[in-house]
Parts: sequence; structure tokens; C-alpha cells
Amino acid sequence: MTGRYLLAKDHLVPLLRKIAKSNRLVAPVLNEYGDTLFSHITDLDSAAIDLAHQPQNSLKSFFFPQTEKLSTYLVEKSPKTGNVRYNFYPHTVENQPTAYVGVRSCDMFAVMYTDMTFLHNGERDNYYQKRRDNAFFITLACNHPFPNCFCNATRSGPFLELGYDLQLTDLGDRYFVETGRSRGMKIVEQMGQFFKPASEADRREQFQLALEARGLFQRNVHVELASKILQEQDEPVGIISELSSRCQDCAGCAYVCPTCTCFNIADLPLDEESGERIRSWDACTFAGFSKMAGDHNPVQCESQRVRKRFLHKLLHDVAKHGRPSCVGCGRCVDICFGGVDIISFVDRVVKTIDHCRDVD
Repeated sequence: MTGRYLLAKDHLVPLLRKIAKSNRLVAPVLNEYGDTLFSHITDLDSAAIDLAHQPQNSLKSFFFPQTEKLSTYLVEKSPKTGNVRYNFYPHTVENQPTAYVGVRSCDMFAVMYTDMTFLHNGERDNYYQKRRDNAFFITLACNHPFPNCFCNATRSGPFLELGYDLQLTDLGDRYFVETGRSRGMKIVEQMGQFFKPASEADRREQFQLALEARGLFQRNVHVELASKILQEQDEPVGIISELSSRCQDCAGCAYVCPTCTCFNIADLPLDEESGERIRSWDACTFAGFSKMAGDHNPVQCESQRVRKRFLHKLLHDVAKHGRPSCVGCGRCVDICFGGVDIISFVDRVVKTIDHCRDVD
């Protein structure tokens, strides 16, 4: 059963200091350049934890690093036969308990969605799982959605109903705290000096904020309608071609997206007798993503560069998982200087309905 408590705002850092004794801390931190980024905190006293702004990055890189070593290999030659053999030795991932603090609903939902990619039944990725096993999440409900957010349209926020260990709601001078999973209850039990029971008036105030937040979104994005249109109508070739012509192949959208998980694997020699197998992020908008042997590329990059990205998120994932893989964080809108973001695609697809009505 979910417990409800209050945490005074000036008790948050002391609580985190206590948690940090047995956990690594990751939270949104305002750096010296004015950027808010999810960062590993080594010194709570000097870290400028920023819970007022959206982090420019997501939690993806903490579970699925942009570049990671999968294994090392040695080239060994048989002294008898002279045959050369490659022996691979898997890299061991450190499984350090980590508390992720100030995680917005969209980012928490993105982690749960990524689980379906890397922890799917028997096809479990050991590297991802070891980082995921001891993760502890203190999420932050969004009382005031950011300008380009649309998690209401993707059913991933602005308040969570599951997935968190502790969920905080800002009530002004205090946080309303909800316990989700057993780890959250354990924190409250072990560190009860920081918490006090919430009253019925506190619960009503939190419920009112949750209702009001749903009416504060500045973007009206019809994600479910766009998915339905993509399922029932022909592929929007003209829209894809138009947006592809504006895409600059930078992959900024894929890199900031919390649910994009395409990767490439390469063997990098260190010397004549050894090397490393490396996994690194890739993006379906890259010209070389679909290039095949013989330099053949089945994708016409000039007209189909963004096709895989948008259809994957709004069509294929809906068919596979029953929901889009977009969580409405709006980061791709913020980063794309060409306006080739998922809101632009959704808006254009939805307008095709109005166009058809005008023709009729």
C-alpha cells in the first residue's frame, strides 16, 4: 500500500547525505556553464542541485552508456599448427547501488520502457541489467510542465502512478512524499527522522496540483490520433520527404531521446595481439545506418532519412507494445534547429485528416 508523508525542503539535502553513505547519487545539477544535467554527485555541499529546470540529458547514458567496452580480445597463435584464434573476455560491469534523484515522470517512464528493450524475457542484456539492478528512484512530479513537454499525450506524466520508489510533489515549503516500491518504504522506515505523516489536507492539496498540472501544457499534441492515422492510412511519403530534406543528419534527436536505443558494435585493435569490442550509440537518421555490404543502401537518405525514427516510435512500437515509445519529454523539439522533431511530424500527420475532409 502506498504511504504518504511530508518532507521539509530543508531536509532534502540531509536525507540525500544519509542515502549517499550507501549509494552513488545522480541528480540534476546546474553546472558552471548554466546547463542543468543529470550528473554524478561526489560532494553534496558544492553541488547545485536544480529541481526547477528540465535536465538537458536523460538517464539513458547511466544505464546504456554512449560508448562502453563489452569485452577485450587476445589474438593467440597455436605453436603447433600456427592457426590464429581470437579469444574474447567479457568486461565486468560494476554493480553499484545508485539513487537517482529529481527524476521527472517522462524520464522514469523512459527507463521502464527501455527495460522492455534490454530485459525482454530470455534476451536480457547483462550490461544493462547490472546497472539497473540496484537503481533507486526518487521522482519529482511536474506541477508546471515545461514549454515543449507533452507527456500528457503519451500517457507518461506529469504525475506517476507506478515505477518510482519515492515520488515527491512540491507543495511550496515541503514535499508530499508517496512510497511506491518496497525500497521506498525501507528508506522511510530507516530514515524516519526526516519524514512525518501527511494529513488529509496535504493529500487534497497534492491531488489538486495533479489535476491543475494537466491543464498547464502549452503544446496540444495528438499522439494517439497520429498513431491511429498511421495504422489506417498509407505511409505519409510527402511528410517524410519534406522533413527528411530539412534533417542535417546530426542525430541530436536520437542522442537526447531517452528511449532511442540503436547501437553499433566494433572491434578496435589496441596492438597486433589485443583489442576491445566496443558498443556505441547509433541513429537511424545517419546516412550509414542502413548501409550494407558492397556499399549498397536500401534507404534513400534524401527522402527517407527520418522515416525509421518516426514510424518506429508511433507505428511499430505501438503495434508491438500497445503504446508509442515517445514519452513526451520535448527534448528533440529543443535540440533540433531544423524543426524536424516528433511534434512537427505528429502535427503534419494529423492535418492530413483535415485536408481529406476539405477535399471531400
